[in-house]
Amino acid sequence: MSANSAPGFKKHPEHRIEAKPAGVSVRVTFNGEVIADSRDAICLDESKYAPVYYLPRKDVKMERLTRTTHSTHCPFKGDASYYTLSSGGRTVANAVWSYEEPYDEMSVIKERLAFYPDKVDSISAAQE
Repeated sequence: MSANSAPGFKKHPEHRIEAKPAGVSVRVTFNGEVIADSRDAICLDESKYAPVYYLPRKDVKMERLTRTTHSTHCPFKGDASYYTLSSGGRTVANAVWSYEEPYDEMSVIKERLAFYPDKVDSISAAQE
């Protein structure tokens, strides 16, 4: 067992999380601006939740994000940090999150960014 194993899987072995390359182009818009556009997204499909796209930072306009002090903990993924999203005078707090040091089982999403669908204009996925 690794020193950074997720305790959630030991307590809840039935909980399922699958993280794999999305295989689609993912675009996030906010206040009419394309904030992220990636062909390298990871799709995380977790029990009882809608699938979530995690995008590499290189494909996100990081200048539109400001780190906040908000954080949460997931026993399966680890500690999440949050970012405020700003564009054209519109600002939404904690619209974006990231697992910067996830548990080993979720290392594929390390330092990637995910967006709350209800805090952005759209998150679209299209075949190339």
